[in-house]
Amino acid sequence: MYAELSITSNFTFLTGASHPEEYMERAVTLGLPAIAVADDNSVAGIVRSHTQGREIARKVRERVEWEAQNTPIGPPCPGHIPKPPSFPIHAVPRLIPAARLIFTDAPTVTALPLNRQGWANLCRIISKGRLRAQKGNCTLHLADLLEFSDGLHLLLWPQVAPSPGGAGIWRKRARQLARHFSGRIHLLMHPRYDGADAMFFSVLETESRDIGIPTLASAAPLMHHGSRRKLADVLTAIRLRRKVDELGREALTNGEQRLRSKAEMLRIFKGHEGAVARAHDLSEQLTFSLDELRYEYPSEGSEQETPTERLRRLAHEGLKWRYPAGASEKARNMLAHELTLIAKLKYEPYFLTVRDIVKFARSRNILCQGRGSAANSVVCFCLGITEVSPEMGTMVFERFVSEARDEPPDIDVDFEHERREEVIQHIYDRYGRERAGLCATVVHYRGKRAIREVGRAMGLTEDTISALSSQLWGFFSASGLEAERMREIGLDPEDRRLKQTLMLVYEIDGFPRHLSQHVGGFIITEGRLDELVPIENATMEDRTVICWDKDDIDSLGILKVDVLSLGMLTCIRKAFDLIGQHHQTSYTLATLPPEDPKVYDMLCKADSVGVFQVESRAQMNFLPRMRPRNFYDLVIEVAIIRPGPIQGDMVHPYIRRRNGEEEVSFPSDALGEVLGKTLGVPLFQEQAMQIAIVGAGFTPEQADRLRRSLATFKKHGNVSEFRALFLRGMKRNGYDDEFAERCFSQIEGFGSYGFPESHAASFALLVYASAWIKCHHPGIFACALLNSQPMGFYAPAQIVRDAREHGVQVRPVCINASFWDNVMEPDGHGGLALRLGFRQIKGLSEEDASWLTAARGNGYTEVDDVWRRAGLGPPVIERLAEADAFAACNLTRREALWQAKAIATAKPLPLFSLDLEGEALDEPEAYLPQMTLGEQVVEDYVATRLSLRAHPVALLRHLLTPEPRDKTTPVA
Repeated sequence: MYAELSITSNFTFLTGASHPEEYMERAVTLGLPAIAVADDNSVAGIVRSHTQGREIARKVRERVEWEAQNTPIGPPCPGHIPKPPSFPIHAVPRLIPAARLIFTDAPTVTALPLNRQGWANLCRIISKGRLRAQKGNCTLHLADLLEFSDGLHLLLWPQVAPSPGGAGIWRKRARQLARHFSGRIHLLMHPRYDGADAMFFSVLETESRDIGIPTLASAAPLMHHGSRRKLADVLTAIRLRRKVDELGREALTNGEQRLRSKAEMLRIFKGHEGAVARAHDLSEQLTFSLDELRYEYPSEGSEQETPTERLRRLAHEGLKWRYPAGASEKARNMLAHELTLIAKLKYEPYFLTVRDIVKFARSRNILCQGRGSAANSVVCFCLGITEVSPEMGTMVFERFVSEARDEPPDIDVDFEHERREEVIQHIYDRYGRERAGLCATVVHYRGKRAIREVGRAMGLTEDTISALSSQLWGFFSASGLEAERMREIGLDPEDRRLKQTLMLVYEIDGFPRHLSQHVGGFIITEGRLDELVPIENATMEDRTVICWDKDDIDSLGILKVDVLSLGMLTCIRKAFDLIGQHHQTSYTLATLPPEDPKVYDMLCKADSVGVFQVESRAQMNFLPRMRPRNFYDLVIEVAIIRPGPIQGDMVHPYIRRRNGEEEVSFPSDALGEVLGKTLGVPLFQEQAMQIAIVGAGFTPEQADRLRRSLATFKKHGNVSEFRALFLRGMKRNGYDDEFAERCFSQIEGFGSYGFPESHAASFALLVYASAWIKCHHPGIFACALLNSQPMGFYAPAQIVRDAREHGVQVRPVCINASFWDNVMEPDGHGGLALRLGFRQIKGLSEEDASWLTAARGNGYTEVDDVWRRAGLGPPVIERLAEADAFAACNLTRREALWQAKAIATAKPLPLFSLDLEGEALDEPEAYLPQMTLGEQVVEDYVATRLSLRAHPVALLRHLLTPEPRDKTTPVA
């Protein structure tokens, strides 16, 4: 037997030419019992190989079960030949975790963990190298390896092309490693495929005897199959920023550096068969598996009480807080049930961690809102994690935490987008950077990036690349029409270089490009996180991340806390502050007056500019048809205008049934229970899973795989693989083929973007809150929106215009009345007016505005005052003048700008503002022509992106309105 122990996957970015999953599948075909994926200074792709190995094992089990069910007990029926699955099964390959470590002062080695301690040390080594370098780089020293050497077996890479004096240094370090890792080191013997491998192997055997370590054979594959040779060269060209034609010796000589079978290795290493055998022997000793990783969540307990006792106490305290008049029996029973299930699954620390993070945010007056499945939980409601009472809907806690599914809970908490960083740094400070880190996000090659980078590597001109990019949708959505699309843009589809480029673009699509950081998924551990997975620096200062993404940690059962940002929470919090300041009324998301008819009346008229989730044109068109009248209508409104329901043709049937134009019917009582609240139309992701379980007879495991496939938007998952299983199950349970096809088509729609009901419920609360503020305090809502920019669909000009249409008086930026933020001020008639702030001026910083307001005193009277008292530079004063902020000083825009320019050019200090006789120097007044209305409007938009004088179209309306035609004029 033979095992490959040094594979390079495409997670050695822009080097490896095959996915980790492809190596596992190829290992099955080649009959390899084990492989080791060893990327450069990284273990980022290992979990994907591990997960693929699980999938292969599942298919093996299914095949065994299939053969058991299809083995005839008696004589077989004539002509009956059972057809086995097409998946080729020889053996289930075992993944050996590994990494190729590249040092600044020592030979390169492949490190193979022998046990759990070895894995921890490998992670510590990589973490040290990553944390001392910038993002994406790793600086390792030999001392790092010697410090964390326990439990590691090394494969020492030979020095292929020694530099002058380099061979001696390599041999010295090799002997040092041989002494330190006595009995745990081999010299790696790999072919170079240059026609001189026999001589190279002989040299390595000599080196092996000299150093005193045995040799071990490896194909050192860069790809799972030789067909990836061209793509490997393109990746090299992208990495080196060259064209493929210019690679020279950097290009692969041939396509031989691929994963190989035992027979091929014995042929290549003829005369060195012992090295091949030692690879298999070593693989038998490397028994560590990622399944051994035992993730320990922080205990969150204390000496006085256990996590169970603390969670129970806080939950019951919260029950009294949430229900001051006394909780209903339903709420008390739900709480007891949830606490029992949480204690049984030992998830109390997770809930306590999220509660403590939310408590910190609230102590800093940072608005936050739990969403996702947490909206199903009374415990989360009582802990203050979510403001959505589970009694609002009909969802059950088992959709969140289930003993049958054996899945960790997942709580997403949204924080104000301007202040989330405070929460992130609090988590780092509390747990330490060695115990907490953000998840990674793998940035894949998609569409335009693939065309752009492959095109440049292939030597295409920028014009050609731009033309290809313009047909992105046509290339990736209409297979077989590439030639027609290329002719449409003036390219020759028969051109050999273009055909090769397009083929390589399709091939590289989905390849990992680099690692980025997750939007907010935190991994927190009881022990050292860097002994579970390597930690590295993020691009953003003071952030560290791990190298696994959310799918990887889900596969390993690692809990994460999602600390996300949401602009609307910033807006709502600022609106609440303004309401408290001007109306002496304090509100929270939970204390807003519920089910206000005026709010729903406003939404029915599609008056929703700036309102969370329902401000798009599609939502505005749908609101008058939907006519929401209660909270659950908003839940449906949030979920229904999504690609999933739209592609699944669910919108029109729901509206027809809601309006009584179509009868509400269910194909069975069982599906009626699933689809009853949505009138027989599946709108939520949970319903898609329930249809599969109830209607098609899916097992919980199959339903979970379906759910994961639905969650792979823009990933590699494909819900269509469940089609045959679904249709067969529906037919077996008595549903007709047309209905089954329609159901699966709807489920496929969720593969593009399906919305869970739990998320929709949490978002619906923010829809109601933002709509309530807009309905009752339109000026404050507009002010808060402007102070929270950038966010949403609408520019400041549209927000201001909408506020004025609602009767809000909007006042311009003023040097003596404005502050950095937009503010509400008395309008002189018992109401409030919106005063635009300095933040609306392009190019003006908050620091400049702070100096301006701090030195203002009783007000500025001329432009020079701002320069002398506030100490602002001439460019800043010019921006103020261009925004017409000096109108309160009786200066027109041009007059203020003229004086600002004088400061910029002459800069007359007070000491030099007098002549020799002590008289003031008066410059003759310049004649400045008055600006027209059109010029004023244009300059307003240039300076502040909005104008209070007129709408730009109003200046052209006389040109757009047709003149009345004389009735006597004959019609041509």
